[in-house]
Formats: sequence, structure tokens, C-alpha cells
Amino acid sequence: MNASEAVGRFMAAVVLAAAVLAFLAPATGLWISTGWIDWLLMAIMFGMGLTIRPADFKAVFVRPRDVAIGCAAQFTIMPLAAYALCSVFGLEAGLTAGVILVGACPGGTASNVITYFAKGDVPFSVGMTAVNTLLAPLVTPLIVLLAIGQSIDVDAAGMFLSMAKVVVLPLAAGFLVTHFLPSATEKASGALPVVSLAAIVLIVMCVVSRSVGLLEECGLTVIAVVVLHNLAGYAAGYVVGRIAGMERNRRRTLSIEVGMQNSGLATSLAASSFPALPLATVPGAIFSVWHNVSGARR
Repeated sequence: MNASEAVGRFMAAVVLAAAVLAFLAPATGLWISTGWIDWLLMAIMFGMGLTIRPADFKAVFVRPRDVAIGCAAQFTIMPLAAYALCSVFGLEAGLTAGVILVGACPGGTASNVITYFAKGDVPFSVGMTAVNTLLAPLVTPLIVLLAIGQSIDVDAAGMFLSMAKVVVLPLAAGFLVTHFLPSATEKASGALPVVSLAAIVLIVMCVVSRSVGLLEECGLTVIAVVVLHNLAGYAAGYVVGRIAGMERNRRRTLSIEVGMQNSGLATSLAASSFPALPLATVPGAIFSVWHNVSGARR
């Protein structure tokens, strides 16, 4: 079993165990500074950049219709589901901001691993993740502003700059390193899944350990919202793929891509964009745990 297979098989259990440990024994995660979250995300995005090859964008050019449908589904289904759930459950401002942020973020890199193990269309998944990630610095702040800008002060420009720093720059750096130093990248590729998993675990433990009181206060409600949000993404993504006439493995891929969000990015943005709303970081932390559990079952 290689590193990628091991990470794919045990990711859900490792992330869940880390979250439970941080909740039951907060001291195990309090040593992780919140200032590390951006750096950890940058490490994940740099690793993603190292894995991207020009050929991965082949799906964009070979079947642009499917990729366009995937991008449109990504940035409409999850934000609309988030808004509906916040309204139905009557969430307060901080939780609403956090859930909307999760919905407005692009798909997570874990979706590519889950797609592989679900026997989906991996090039299609990688292509959608790459395109959605590049679009996110422009689209995500706009979605958040439209969804909650009337009730919560949203610094869309600041959010754009933060996403450019955390997402685009390390992604581009990784891509350039792969292009100019392919042999070095090949040697490091085996460790990338482990590094990404370690970064996700540290982010989850950091946020959960600092949110124990908040989770005890609103835990059941926000867990219900997160679970429904994720499942709605899976279901709606699959339905959209079916309506669009995609083959079964591509429908499965679209379902995973829509349902699994870059919740680590949402947590980082919540901390930097809504410092006066501490509950805003909670949905992203819970989503980080749950979507790895649900995705591993697909």
C-alpha cells in the first residue's frame, strides 16, 4: 500500500480521532497557534500545485461543457443550500457566516483522493478542483457579500487578498516548481499525501481545541446543519450530472466534487474576515471532519 492509498483509506479515521482528542483534551491542540492555519493551508495548496500537470487541464479543453457545469454547480448548489439551512435553522450571525463561507468555497483537495477510491473520473475531478480553486478568490467573496452583506459587515476586498495569498500564490508556486524541477517533484510526491493529511489534522485540532465551549453550546444544531449541507451537495451534484447526461462515473465525480468543500480555507477566512464572530470558525472545523468521514464511505 503506497502513501496515497494509505491516506485515502485512513483519512476519515485519523481526522475524526484528532477532532475527538482535541474536544476531550483541548490541551492537545492548544499548542497549535491560530496563526499557523494560513501557513498550513498554503502548504496544502503548494502540494496541490506540485501534483498538477498541464495534462490535468485536458479535461477542461476536451469536455469544457462538463467542467463548466461542474463549476456552476459548485458555486450555486452549496451556497444556496447553506443559505436555506441557515434560514430554516435560524442560525445566529457567527454560525451563518461560517456556514455561508463553507458553501462559497471551492471543492477540497480531498475530493480528488475520494474520487480515485470511488472509481470516479479523476482527471475530471482534478480539472474541476483546479478551475474552481483559481476562480474562488473572485467568486467566493462575491457570494459571501451577496448572501450576508446586508446583515454582516463583509470585507470582500480583504477576503480576495487573503485567498490570493493562501490559495493562488502557493498553487502557482507548486505548479512552477513541478514544471522547472520535475525530478525533484517526483522524489517528493510520495510524501505529499502524508503532509496534506498532517496539515488538515493540525488545522482541525487547532480550531476544535479552541471551540470546545462553543461546540458544547451549539454543537447539535451546527452538526445537523453541516451534515445536511454536505449530503445536499452530494445529492444535488449527482442529480445535476444526470440531468446533464453525464456518464455514471462522471456523475459520481461531480457529486463528490460539489459535496466536499475546502473547509480548511473556510475556517481560515472565518478567523481573518470575522474576528468579532468566534462562532464563524465552527462550521468549517466540523465540516473538515464530517466530509472526510462521509466521503470515505462513497
